[in-house]
Amino acid sequence: MQRCVPEHDTHERWVCSACAFIDYENPKIITGVLPVLGDEVLLCQRAIEPQKGLWTIPSGFMENNETVEAGALREAHEEAGIHPKIQQLYCLYNLPHIGQVYLLYLATLDSKETDPGIETQATAFFKLDAIPWDQLAFSAVSFALKQYVSEYLNGKPFQLHTETFKPE
Repeated sequence: MQRCVPEHDTHERWVCSACAFIDYENPKIITGVLPVLGDEVLLCQRAIEPQKGLWTIPSGFMENNETVEAGALREAHEEAGIHPKIQQLYCLYNLPHIGQVYLLYLATLDSKETDPGIETQATAFFKLDAIPWDQLAFSAVSFALKQYVSEYLNGKPFQLHTETFKPE
């Protein structure tokens, strides 16, 4: 394998010099839910790296042969043992420097019943004025939560938010 720009292409890629196979490396999709119940959000404390011990929302890598929504619901069940109702796509967050795109859905819960999975140390419901901002695991989670808190507290309709993370 060698790095080069294949014929009729615009990006450098890994190409097999024997058979001309091109290894396309494309961004990974992370999908998840921002689960809410009234004026509280459900967060999961990570039991694995990266960011072990910090708080996040139920999310993870999308699998082949599933929709983004199905992946979000699967992650919600795997990480928090919840079955939320998706309301809308809420956040599209780009991380081009690491080849990831987050698609997060606003979702509602009917109860505070959770059953954390093996990737989660604990789950907790946080009032909007008690979110542990300095203990959040990922910038996408912080972005989504800030948008939600602002809209909720100002009585604004929930809308789709987009952002691109720019490392300093």
